Amino acid sequence: MKKRVVVNDKMQRGYEYFLTEPAGKNFAPDFLPELTPKQMLAMGIFGGKYMTDCQNEFPADWYKKAKLDLKFHDPKLNYFGINASQLLSVWQKKGWIHPADPRGWFQWYCRYYMGRRMPEYDQWQIKRWQAIKRHIAQIKKNCAPRDLLCRPKQRQAVLHWAYDARKI
Repeated sequence: MKKRVVVNDKMQRGYEYFLTEPAGKNFAPDFLPELTPKQMLAMGIFGGKYMTDCQNEFPADWYKKAKLDLKFHDPKLNYFGINASQLLSVWQKKGWIHPADPRGWFQWYCRYYMGRRMPEYDQWQIKRWQAIKRHIAQIKKNCAPRDLLCRPKQRQAVLHWAYDARKI
């Protein structure tokens, strides 16, 4: 049975979608994220200022240990303590923002994780996720294994894409 979700936050009013898969299940075979949205929020991503007004849309337990700042982007809240984010306006100019998810990839991932499916759009986002592997390759080439002090900005960026940068 489909569950209807209606979104009313700072960036979307009256947007609705349906959850057609169980949460955390039935992902595309070529999409194998290493971290859940809940884990990512607890580790520290996007300076704590990402989707702070969306807490009604997602499970409350995602936010229990989330590192958030309701007012400011604070890179110290990031797992690696460094800013690895681009402005939303940059993402918009590059055409990386889809109208369904005006906040970008992580919003798509949260909704996908919860069970929303939009096949063509999902494949586009999955291809973007796969492209981040080039950053993983650079970390592996230039850093000793698990040297978390090596390339922290790149590691934080990889973390933003649900790859566990602590294991590289």
